[in-house]
Amino acid sequence: MSYRFQSWQVYKDARVLRQEINKITKNFPKEELYILTSQIRRAILSVVLQIAEGSNRKTEKDKNNFINRSLTSLDEVVACLDCALDDNYIDLAQNKALLEKIENVSRQLRGFEKYIKKSYQ
Repeated sequence: MSYRFQSWQVYKDARVLRQEINKITKNFPKEELYILTSQIRRAILSVVLQIAEGSNRKTEKDKNNFINRSLTSLDEVVACLDCALDDNYIDLAQNKALLEKIENVSRQLRGFEKYIKKSYQ
């Protein structure tokens, strides 16, 4: 059985981003395991899960709430990356590459949000 959100590009891109975040955070210091590492991993996982959960909501307004939650979780990922950069856990090149991918997912989510809003206004 296939679920419709699995075919959405934004879902696929969010999954790839989650894998990349998880890979990079493996290099964070062990003392960050239950702090920054855990926080950023939970935030990026939330993006993926909110897209999936919102896909099956009955009302367009409810779907949009989940898309908004995905966007706010992306903001949290960006803030975590800022902290990782500040603490030299990642370098500028890694930060820039991840921010570009985050922006791509964000654009897709915002477009989806606009599309959904038009259907209930």
